[in-house]
Amino acid sequence: MKTKVLLTSFDIWEPHHKSNSSDDLLGLISVQKLTNYSLSFLRKLPVDSQLATQIVIAKIEEIQPDVIICCGMAETRKILTIESQASCGEVVMKTSINLAELVAGLDVTEISNDAGKFVCEDLYYSVLKYLDMSCYQSKCIFVHVPVLTENNRDKIVGDFMKILLYIV
Repeated sequence: MKTKVLLTSFDIWEPHHKSNSSDDLLGLISVQKLTNYSLSFLRKLPVDSQLATQIVIAKIEEIQPDVIICCGMAETRKILTIESQASCGEVVMKTSINLAELVAGLDVTEISNDAGKFVCEDLYYSVLKYLDMSCYQSKCIFVHVPVLTENNRDKIVGDFMKILLYIV
């Protein structure tokens, strides 16, 4: 049986954005040959906390994925960052994945404890809380993606593929 993976990305939200690097990355991942995985994509989610959350949770209920990797753009960051947690007020939700082990062999990825206080954190918090309150045993992480360039694209894709292979 194939491992079911849900991957999400966001649409652009600023007039100067030509694309969203999280969606650019998923476009590159979608053409990879992964025979042991059933990949489902929710690309170009609206940059709206409530609407994005509704869409993602509906998809989780529909396909019941084993792994959920939500991605967002972090245009000021230079490397991939995996968010350890998301908060809403005083409540903090943490991923169940051992991130120290996950990033140990990666070239351009580190752990972040700041999911950004924007729609990315809202979505991550909502998904983690939903999984915590439901009977689903899905693993979930949020990955912030820097702007992709000719210089970093291959390393970013390589690390993301290693992340995907590790958590499934």
